Amino acid sequence: MADGISPATAEPVSNGAGAEDRTRFSAPAARRAPTIYDVAKVAGVSHQTVSRYLKGFQGIRPETRERVETALAALEYRPNLTARSLATSRSHRIGALSHEIEQVGPSKILQGASRGARTAGYLLDIVSFDPHDEDDIQRALRIADSSDLAGIIAFASTDRVVEAFTASGFSVPWFIAGEVDDRIGGHEQTRNGQGVQMLVDHLADLGHRRILQIAGPEGWISARNRRFAFDVATRARGLTEVATVFGDWSPRSGYLAGLELPLDRDATALVVANDQMALGAIRALAERGVSVPGDMSVVGFDDIPEAPFFQPPLTTVSLDFELQGRLAFEHILDLIENPDRAATTPAQTFRAQLRVRESTATTTPPSE
Repeated sequence: MADGISPATAEPVSNGAGAEDRTRFSAPAARRAPTIYDVAKVAGVSHQTVSRYLKGFQGIRPETRERVETALAALEYRPNLTARSLATSRSHRIGALSHEIEQVGPSKILQGASRGARTAGYLLDIVSFDPHDEDDIQRALRIADSSDLAGIIAFASTDRVVEAFTASGFSVPWFIAGEVDDRIGGHEQTRNGQGVQMLVDHLADLGHRRILQIAGPEGWISARNRRFAFDVATRARGLTEVATVFGDWSPRSGYLAGLELPLDRDATALVVANDQMALGAIRALAERGVSVPGDMSVVGFDDIPEAPFFQPPLTTVSLDFELQGRLAFEHILDLIENPDRAATTPAQTFRAQLRVRESTATTTPPSE
């Protein structure tokens, strides 16, 4: 038996004359839940410091913050949100409306928001819905607005979802953690725009001049931003956009798009709007006798965990989705705790990063 585990104790109990004995098991007494005073003792800080940390106070020294986090983890501390809500007459639950959470980006964004909520002593209630089903969208909105929530983060990626959220009129602080449209202008270029520019510059530096594109679905703001950035970047580098085929983010759609690509126009590179579609496109190219990167360099977008294990490993762009989620939570927390402050859009605090792998190579452009 492993050390540190208290087994249940067995006690024989008579079942009457002639009957077999039964065994009654008694579980060990439940361990007392740790308090902030226990955490403070282990961390070597005051209980006020622990309390400030749990409330999300940012002015704690890094070394002190690290000690508190270590103590919280060691003691498996869980804040008593019910008691805290009763004492303060305030909910400590935040709603997160999201869709397509089986995709890498949305799931990691939610992970980041959930981690930020736990750190600040909140619970994140996730309400998912089908962005293509109007009834399902409205049902999710009703669920969120009828719950006892302190605030709502609406993660929106499509035009229809943004419109529904904007018209919802939630009764608690809320904001849409969505991407702005780069075509409108008047704001900092989005990370999607930055990333595509990096990919196009990378291909241009390798000597590619004629480029194909597999774009994402037009109803998605991020897909439009990536396509718009592709147009801007190729013009800036004097490259030729040979053809564009559209997919729906899935590997299957990338595969079908790869079968449609015109391969008789001297294109030497392919820009794909996400890694999953790039996976399908690479298979389609292989079936058509096109080697990657010997005949065609291929780049994706998002840097999913599987990208380094594609055949060949995929050159792509990395976005810190978890950080996006944490920043979104910090913004809603600021709206909750400072209701009189003018609402502002969270600033971009990080950039996309290019991940160069083996799916791209230098080329000698054909003579025009």
